Amino acid sequence: MAARRRAVVWADRARRALDDALTYIAKDSLQNAGRIAERVIEQANSLATLSERGRVVPEVGDPVLRELFVDPFRLMYEVRETEIHIVAFLHQRQIFAPGR
Repeated sequence: MAARRRAVVWADRARRALDDALTYIAKDSLQNAGRIAERVIEQANSLATLSERGRVVPEVGDPVLRELFVDPFRLMYEVRETEIHIVAFLHQRQIFAPGR
């Protein structure tokens, strides 16, 4: 049986957070920023299949909201019927505050 495919869509907030993090990292190392960008995009795109593999976000506890770790960041996403919505991108030390 083939794995179900869903479209991966980034929320503006998550895209801006990724851009901000990469800009900050690039100040010290363009190479590191490039590597992290590649890993994050690869992990996000991989959610098109096996979408439920990430853990449930502990601050929320709802199985619809999950996360993958792309050290040192958390990539948070909602699993929907036909899409995966990337809703947040933050450092692992940050606590997720929904709606902010």
